[in-house]
Amino acid sequence: MPTDGKPVDGRPVDGRPVQPRIRVRGVRKSFDTEQGLLLVVDDISLDVAEGEILAIVGPSGCGKSTLMGMLAGFIAPERGTVEVDGAVQAAPSSRGILITQAGSVFPWLTVQQNLMFGLVGRTHTEKVALADHYAELVGLKGFEARYPHELSGGMLKRVELARALVVKPEILYMDEPFSALDALMHLRMRNELLRILAAERHTVVLITHDVEEAIHIADRIIVLSVRPTTIKASFDVPFAHPRKLAGPAVQALRAAILQQLGVEAYAD
Repeated sequence: MPTDGKPVDGRPVDGRPVQPRIRVRGVRKSFDTEQGLLLVVDDISLDVAEGEILAIVGPSGCGKSTLMGMLAGFIAPERGTVEVDGAVQAAPSSRGILITQAGSVFPWLTVQQNLMFGLVGRTHTEKVALADHYAELVGLKGFEARYPHELSGGMLKRVELARALVVKPEILYMDEPFSALDALMHLRMRNELLRILAAERHTVVLITHDVEEAIHIADRIIVLSVRPTTIKASFDVPFAHPRKLAGPAVQALRAAILQQLGVEAYAD
């Protein structure tokens, strides 16, 4: 449904509004270019509830990653505010971890050493135990001593996911984390993420260009416009997990989202 510039709220509980974990009000961002000032994000307001999985989709180049940078504290909005738990997000915080398509694995460290890298204030024994636990959680048990060059692309993504989870963040910011994978591995990693989120609930903001991925994972989907980006529509995803991506209700939701993106969906 269209938002008319109003905040897009988090999920209700027993009919009562949820105090948002993330609260965004009127954020705007432009950049200086050789052609002049380029407005990228224009007056976006939204809420993300604690424990919610929010997916944000939009056309290529619309400003999704710029918006994510502001949500995670890496980019300062020129106007408006981003708050996490009621405090202004002025810089990146240990409460939230950003996972991008670029990857963040150190090639000179083993899997175990990569997972131990961000653990501060703990004994070596505690670090090893945590690293081994999260290696097992993402399906890397037995590969703890391997180096990144010895792993497949899908296994590297598992290392990145484990590196994010081992520091026990409250919020996962995910900017197209699986986009470089082939279709089969992409699906496997989505299923892996859902399995982990069922065991360790986090608040998640997922940027994706893939409508099917958004429907598969998210509790709610926000559709962005072309640049300068604004919120065009918000859709609840009312299907329980494990979620099948077939059936008339799912296809109707897919068609509605694609319509907002300016794409006509055809039945198979």
